Formats: sequence, structure tokens, C-alpha cells
Amino acid sequence: MTSTAAIPGIPAASADSAKTLAVRAKRMKQRRQMFDLIAVSYLIDTALLLIYAYAGTISFGNVPAYFASAMVVTGGNILLSETGFHDRFKDHYLVVPTVAVNMALVIGFSFWMPQVAFLFMGSLFIIFSMASLRATPGQSLLCWAAMTVALAGLFLFTDSPLAMPHGSLLERIATWLVLVLTIGRCIFIGMYSSKLRQSLYRRGAELREAYQRIEELAELDELTGTFNRRCIMRMLNEEIDRAERSATPLSLALIDLDWFKRINDGFGHPIGDEVLRTFAITIFANIRSFDRFGRYGGEEFLLLLPNTTRADAEGMLERLREIVAELDWTAFSPGMKVTLSAGIATTATADSADTVLTRADSALYTAKEMGRNRIFAI
Repeated sequence: MTSTAAIPGIPAASADSAKTLAVRAKRMKQRRQMFDLIAVSYLIDTALLLIYAYAGTISFGNVPAYFASAMVVTGGNILLSETGFHDRFKDHYLVVPTVAVNMALVIGFSFWMPQVAFLFMGSLFIIFSMASLRATPGQSLLCWAAMTVALAGLFLFTDSPLAMPHGSLLERIATWLVLVLTIGRCIFIGMYSSKLRQSLYRRGAELREAYQRIEELAELDELTGTFNRRCIMRMLNEEIDRAERSATPLSLALIDLDWFKRINDGFGHPIGDEVLRTFAITIFANIRSFDRFGRYGGEEFLLLLPNTTRADAEGMLERLREIVAELDWTAFSPGMKVTLSAGIATTATADSADTVLTRADSALYTAKEMGRNRIFAI
């Protein structure tokens, strides 16, 4: 993955600053969504209180008082978030302070309006459901402990009856709505949580795919798509070990494009790059699935042929030589002709990668000395 700071033309400091601003903007958007949900929840509670007021359970004056208090708390959170206050802290959601303030609001109004305490107890479920979206285990335990103490004060140190209004038909309707809407909001929060998990899962899958792509790119030659030198050398060592364990032959071929420097000089490097790519594709299309082919350096390539004797390797390389020589290279430039030379070596007992490569290189040198466009095996 490319770092923002690595983008050409953008100073590192500016790139880092832009990245930081982007992260903060994303966090701010996420917090705004959460505070919007809290505000909507308080609006629902206010509407329910209004029904209780019409039923005569509470006075109408309590409704705007609750609404104003809720909007002050929510608006204050939004204002602090929008000004970047939350970003000063490691927990940029300020879960514990946010829960504490909202819990104090709800329990405070339970003291003030015990006639509709059932509604406020439902609000506690909403508060803690919202907090669970972002709270760590430690924060959850701390908030639960604070709620336990607050509810103990509400239930044990007050004589006010905490009621669930159901005297009149309107009160029963309001209480039914409290229960239904509380459960509905919890379900909605669960759905929102599921959406967040799916988003995280997709992001994780994308990161895994990106990491896999990085690993692939780390093993591939950028120009030809073949394995790069580091990777093909690792594979050579693995194949040598496998051949020794299974007592099977392993042959390899060092392949060189004949007079490739003349192609670059005469037709230009872009044409030379296309020649290398076409050559690599041609070899790939004509080797076995378990053969390994990589760029050894420049116009030299290394082909590993597991479970292949020297005679079989000679036959395979001769066939590849003919295929490459017979390609219509004039498609790149009139008069162009591309051929290859290859040196073949077959591993012997106690051979190392260096020793067998030395023999293959010597065989390649002999093939060139013999006039190129030919195969030589040792």
C-alpha cells in the first residue's frame, strides 16, 4: 500500500497533515452519527412524556424542561465534537463521560418525575446499548458500576414511588409505547452494530487482500510478471531440498535473450520492455504448471524443471527456443528477430544452489560461444 507521504509532489509534512485531517473528519462523522441517534432517542422520550402530560400523569411544564435538558446535553456533546475537543483524548468518543452525563440526566429526572420512572428506566437501556458500540470491557464495567451506585441511590434512598403508569387508557397506551419503542430502539442499535461489524469485516477483508497483493508484488518482477530473483532463488533452494528428499532429478536452465542490448539500442527501451514481457508470457504459456520461471537479472531468466532429467530438459528447452524464434517479432518493429540461448544443468548429490547455477552459467556461456540461438547442457 502506498503511503500518503510517498506521493510525488506532496511534501511529507503536508501529506501527514492531510492524513491526520482525514482521520479526524472520519471520526467526527462517526461521532455525529452517534449523537444524532441519541438526540432522536431523546425526542422520542419527549413525545412519550407529552402523552403522559395529556393523560394527567405529569404536568405539561415538565416536558419542555426535560427536552431542554436533553438538548443541552446532546448539543454540548456535538459542539465539543465538532470543535475537535474529543480528538485530544485517546478515547475520542469519551465513552465514560458521555455515559455519566446522560445517566445523570435520566436518573435525575427519575427523582423529579417518579410517576413516569418506567420511561426513564427504559432510557438507561438505550444509553448503555449505545455505549456498548464503542466501550472497551474496562469502560463497560466502570459504567455498569456507576449505574449500580446511581440506581441504589434511586431505589434505596428515596421514598418516592417509581411508577409504571397504567391507570387510564391513555396512560396504558403511553406505557405500551414506552416498552415497544424502547425495544425497537434497542433492535435498531443492534442493527447499527451489525452494520458496523460488517463494515469492519469488509475493511479487514480488503486489508487482507491488499496484504496478499503486497506479498505477491514482493515476489514478482514488476516488468515481466515473472518471479523476481529473490523469489526464484528461494524456490531453487526449496526444489533442491525436495529433489534430495524424493531422490528425483531436478534440472534448471539459465536463459538469455540473444543480443538484447542491440534491441534496446536499435529500437528503444520501451520496445525492449515489450519484448521482455512478450518473451515471459510465451514461456509461461509453454511450461508445465509445476515448473518455476523467474527473472534472474536483466535479460536473463531462470527456469526450474522439477522431476526432469537432463535429456528431457534439453528437449523442453529446444522446443521453447523454436517457439520464441518463430514468433512474429516484426509486430514490434520491422525486421526485428528475437532468439534465446540457454544453459542447462541437472543437480547432483550434495549440490547447492550456487554450484548448480555455476554449471548452468558455464553451459550458457558455451551456448553463446557456439553462435547463440541454441541450447547446451552440462
